[in-house]
Amino acid sequence: SFEHPAGRQPPARAPAPNPTPRIAGPMALKIFELDPSLQGCQGQIWDRVNGYRWWKGDLQEKEGGVEKFAEGYRIFGFNRDESGLTYREWLPSAKQVFLTGEFNNWSNETPLTPEGFGRWAVRLPDREDGTPIVPHRCQVKV
Repeated sequence: SFEHPAGRQPPARAPAPNPTPRIAGPMALKIFELDPSLQGCQGQIWDRVNGYRWWKGDLQEKEGGVEKFAEGYRIFGFNRDESGLTYREWLPSAKQVFLTGEFNNWSNETPLTPEGFGRWAVRLPDREDGTPIVPHRCQVKV
């Protein structure tokens, strides 16, 4: 069963369009013609096809497509801009998240906020002198 990070589920299993060995039309899968022994597995195969279609649509709607979603390395972890850092993590089942480390004496006073689709982030502005609040090589944990 496919599980969405936000707790939503893809649509329930759709019945196979036609249980006969020769399926025709737009909902047919060529694999059933190529390998008739798969006829008994149509339900499981359609579950996977429908799960894939659901995930693809959900990623298109929420992330701009599979390709953009696959570029998560560009936004996760620490990212620097002109005025500070943003730390972002994918924690789909989290209820509450804190960034702790040497920079805050390992205290739970730097909460991440949910951004949707399992992402959590915290903005860490630079100090007044322009140095990062989380120095290079500082140990941290989430």
